[in-house]
Amino acid sequence: MLDSLLEALKESPNNIPLKYQIAKLYFEKYQFSDAEKHLIEILALDSKHDNSKFLLAKTYCQLSKFSAAEIIIEELLESIMKIEYLELLCRCQISQNHIGEAQKTYRDILNMDASYQNDEFDKALKVSIRDDSEFIDDDAMLLQKPHVNFSDVGGMEAVKNEIDLKIIKPLKHQDLYKAYGKKIGGGILLYGPPGCGKTYLAKATAGQIEANFINVGINDILDIWIGSSEKNLHEIFETARRNKPCVIFIDEIDALGANRNDIQKSAGRTVINQFLSELDGIDSDNDGILVIGATNAPWYLDPAFRRPGRFDRIIFVSPPDKVSREAIFKVQLKEKPIEEINHSLLAKKTAEFSGADIQSAIDYAIEEKMQQAFADGIPKPLTTKDIISGIGKVKPSTKEWFGSARNYALYSNDSGLYDDILTYLKIKK
Repeated sequence: MLDSLLEALKESPNNIPLKYQIAKLYFEKYQFSDAEKHLIEILALDSKHDNSKFLLAKTYCQLSKFSAAEIIIEELLESIMKIEYLELLCRCQISQNHIGEAQKTYRDILNMDASYQNDEFDKALKVSIRDDSEFIDDDAMLLQKPHVNFSDVGGMEAVKNEIDLKIIKPLKHQDLYKAYGKKIGGGILLYGPPGCGKTYLAKATAGQIEANFINVGINDILDIWIGSSEKNLHEIFETARRNKPCVIFIDEIDALGANRNDIQKSAGRTVINQFLSELDGIDSDNDGILVIGATNAPWYLDPAFRRPGRFDRIIFVSPPDKVSREAIFKVQLKEKPIEEINHSLLAKKTAEFSGADIQSAIDYAIEEKMQQAFADGIPKPLTTKDIISGIGKVKPSTKEWFGSARNYALYSNDSGLYDDILTYLKIKK
């Protein structure tokens, strides 16, 4: 049937119903790239063909292009609320581990149909359907289960080895460490230029030890009402204690743990004191909890955080070296349409680039290719030349950071805390 339809299409290349049937057959045969091609061509002819939009969103989900699928579904939902649209959106959100968003979408489905049942969603979201359609597990709003591990992190072998030695082995060999009276868990501080993979590395660490993961932003903690910030912080640690082993990741931790000598308001000092108390686990058991903090400015962190038993392990996350940059290019281009790529050449041309800078260069190259694809609706593969063109549009974001870090490493480094920066810059103090 497919061959017959393709023959008919040659006689009527702009026949939308015909192209849609072909796309459906390709989808049913799991030939998702071919389905995508025909659906894009349909939407180029008729941008309001909702059936094609929905099938394209389903195709993108099968191709793990979840962000693109979400954009299409949200556009469809602006016109009409359908359970099948919300179901697909919920699956995309679960696949990306966006548990809180998925729970909200599931709640929308239940509001539309109180009798709706979905074992897949119940299991993934820890939800039990009751008469009031409420979610019974508040922890699920915070907890994630990372699907990435160290094999998904391009390069960074020295940092991964250090984390493996100081963090992962103690958690995987708890009995051995307890025999020597060693505590399991604790805190590590990742510092370095922005965009070098601190957040991704923390998530990969949780995935490597198969632990629960709580990703905390400053906005999740700080509140304008007195006492609320301390309560938020306590609830995060209590959730982790109920779900051991657990990794708590706090980004921009310098904003939360700023030097108390620099804080004028007592409320700010109270939050820091609460944070220190939670880290110490004075009234609770923190065994099996790993707290990872990330900062671009460790010099602003209160010295009390670096006391043994708190953030006593401090790891410099440098910009990726040539081998690491080559690995990052391979990881970033893995799911994209490409011709044979000279990864070594690309790595050579991106000295001082962060991982985020590399992603930005690839995005520029993709945008140029998409402009070409809009003309005929056919995706064209990326070439080495395309990516080099994208690299030319990006300036290394790490240079500015090292300008400031160099001064701290040279003149405020009595404890040797920033020696790794000097080593990276090849400066002898």
